[in-house]
Order: sequence, then structure tokens, then C-alpha cells
Amino acid sequence: MLQPTYPYYLANVAEQPNADLEVTDKYTGEVATRVALADANAIDAGIAAAVGATDAMRRFTPYQRQAVLEHCVTRFRERYDELAMALCIEAGKPIKDSRGEVTRLIDTFKIAAEEAVRIDGEVFNLEISPRAKGYRGFTRRVPIGPCSFISPFNFPLNLAAHKVAPGIAAGCPFVLKPASRTPIGALIIGEILAETDLPKGAFSILPAHRDGADLFTTDDRLKLLSFTGSPAVGWDLKARAGKKKVVLELGGNAAVIVDADQREHLDHVISRLIFGAFYQSGQSCIGVQRILVQADLYDEVRDRLVAATKKLVAGDPKDENTFIGPMIDEKEARRLDDWIQEAVAAGAKVLCGGKRNGAMLEATVLENVAPDEKVNCMEAFGPVVTVQPYETFDEAIRLVNASEFGLQAGLFSNDIHKAMRAWDELEVGGVLINEVSSFRVDNMPYGGVKDSGLGREGIRYAIEDMTEVRLLVIRDR
Repeated sequence: MLQPTYPYYLANVAEQPNADLEVTDKYTGEVATRVALADANAIDAGIAAAVGATDAMRRFTPYQRQAVLEHCVTRFRERYDELAMALCIEAGKPIKDSRGEVTRLIDTFKIAAEEAVRIDGEVFNLEISPRAKGYRGFTRRVPIGPCSFISPFNFPLNLAAHKVAPGIAAGCPFVLKPASRTPIGALIIGEILAETDLPKGAFSILPAHRDGADLFTTDDRLKLLSFTGSPAVGWDLKARAGKKKVVLELGGNAAVIVDADQREHLDHVISRLIFGAFYQSGQSCIGVQRILVQADLYDEVRDRLVAATKKLVAGDPKDENTFIGPMIDEKEARRLDDWIQEAVAAGAKVLCGGKRNGAMLEATVLENVAPDEKVNCMEAFGPVVTVQPYETFDEAIRLVNASEFGLQAGLFSNDIHKAMRAWDELEVGGVLINEVSSFRVDNMPYGGVKDSGLGREGIRYAIEDMTEVRLLVIRDR
């Protein structure tokens, strides 16, 4: 279970100046614990400490960074059950999914430990013309400097890890603002980092309300802002970030295409669509929101999808059998419920689900949804999926691309030519063949285009953003 209170971490040190931030059990709604809440002075001190640690982190050798990351892996394994239950309580994530996220946390730090000792440069030829005869070129990657990380509520462990772990591997001091609704996992990471010999000031983990956290974005002492969250907030932060580099991992309304040649594989297709649409109550930016099925197969896919959805167990996320837990709060559930009702009023049909009780929203399948309905064209971020038929593959490509978002997309097809065409033409950051859009492995380049963001995560790719290329030129005498 959770501790009664949790400190924040300022310049590597646990501090408990207050217990002003209440963290609720998302299923019961009761206060589960209280957390120290950072004010502007604490955030300013954390940034100052990161600036002061810049040289020490730059000199902190790759093998020392690797040792820190390996220590974290060991301790995460030792505290596996504690981390999973904390996540289950603070995020309302079903316990099986919570354990899966702890596994991914471990994977992410393992990858970062490996990458920490292979941040390489290159030797390249400068003798491209007579005037450059005798010149040699070399590059290396150096830490960009103090970084600001802002992580979201839906994957409070692993999405924080995708900032913290590459930051340590790259040699960058940082300040992290975890989501105020789900700060516990990040604070446990901080507790474990505090056990290491990271230089003084190398990290601060400071829960703060959004309206009191402008320094994470606007302070010019910070050289990079990495934000994961909603598009509206992300693009606003970019506009106010000043000269610093900005990496944005934002939202989506991901589509999956089911080709007519999948009739013999429908057991697999349906199971993956169910996972992609309703995993952790649909609160994933790459969750399946739009399912496009070739017309010849549409009725069968729709009917089987609905039958499988009706079998999902909803309830207490601490129950091993639960697949659908609560949304993050009742306000979000009410918002998505309103979107469903708006779509129905405009002619959509509820095939199953569609009812809400507090923060619990039933897994819902809709058809005949107009293109301009919010549940279709905006990010639903909840347990709702739309299904519609298409005639030609050209039409399917067009429907996927008819979105302001472009994070990931899936295609179930046996046709390699369609697979390659999808890779060529879909306006997304990643195309997954015979898999749903919500699949992610933690070393792959991950990110989107259009309103879904800019830059890429996945440890090696994040390290590239957190480092700069420094050139050396030597002239032979």
C-alpha cells in the first residue's frame, strides 16, 4: 500500500515542506496519500541546482551513468509489487496492466544503461577539394545541459522513464514535473535515484499544479523542454518556451485498417483490436480510436468486435479479472460521455456500451459516426472506438490521413504491396503491420507528425535530442 505522505526531491534530496497535494484512489475517489507540492521558489531552486550540476554531469563518466541506471533496474525489480500497486491506485490502471508498465519501466532503464556507454561520434573526410587537403574532421555528442521534463498521468512510470533515463545516459541534469494526479511513481524513482552517487543537483522531481509551473517552460536556463500530454497544452508550451529545444509527444486518434484478406486471421485481429481500443480504459495517445474495415469483411468484424467488447470485465482495478478500470476522473468520463451523446444525436449508433457511472465509462463501440463528430476527429482518450467500412485501399488511406493527428497507425493485411504503400503514404510517425497502433517497444523511435507533436522518443533517439554535435577539425602540418 501507499505511504501516508511522500516528499518531493529537490537537488537529489527528499524534502517534505508540506503535504498539500492530495492523491486519490481513482476507483474509490478517496484520498490515498498526500504529497509535497512544489511552489515557484522550489522550482526555481531545482533549476538553479541543475544549472550548477551541469559541469559535474558532463564529467560524470559513461560507466558511472550506466551504474546509476543499472542500480535503478535492480531496485525497480526489488520494488516491483510496490510500484505496480501504487500505479494501480493512483492511476486506476488494472493491476495486470500496472505490472506490465513496471516491466516497461525496467526495460526502459535497461536500454538506457546500454546506450549510456555507446554515445559515439564519427570521423569523416574533409578533403572534398584541393583547399581542404590535409584536414581531418571528427564529431562527438555532448550533453545539451539542464533539461525540463513534464510527464502525463496515463503512463506515470514509463513516460517519466522515457525522459529521466535518457537524460541520465546523456549526462544532462534535469527537473521533472510529474502529473499532479499521478506523482507517486515518479517520486519512487526519485527515492531510488537518491540512493546513487549522481552529482549534487543532478535531478529534482517536483509535483506542481499546472498553473504554478511556468518556470518548467519559460526559464531560459533550461536548454531543452520535453513534454508529453495534450496537444493544446503542448503547442502552447512550445510557443512560450523561448530559445530552448522542444520535444513534444502529444495526442492522436489512431486508425487501424483491416484488409479483406484477414478472414482467416480474425481471432488474432479481434483480440488485438480489443486490446488496442480498451487497454487501460482507452487512455493512451496511440490507442485504437478508428477501425476501418474493408466492406466485404465489415459485418463480421463489427459483430465479433461487439461480442468481444461485451465480455470485458469492468470494475475495481485491483481485481485480477478487471480489464476496464475508471478513467482518470469523473470530469474526463463526463466529457467523453457527452461526445458519445453528441455523436448519437447526429446519427451514430451505439453497438454496445455507452453508459457512465461516475468515472467508470463502459467500453463503447459506435458506427455511422459523422467525420466531424468529436469522438471521431478529436482525441477521445477513453474506452470508445468507432467502426466504419471502406471499399478501396485508396479510400482507407484517405480516411486515415483525414485527421489533424499523425502518431501511429495499424494495418492488418497479407499484401506486402499494401504494407509498403501504407508506410509510404500514411501521414504518421509509425506504421504497424498486422498489429494495432497502440503497440510500442521502448527502444523504437516513437513520436508523431502534424498535431501529434515533434521529435522522437525511444532511448537512442531521445539521447540525440539531449545532446549536441561538437565538431573538431585538425589540419596536418
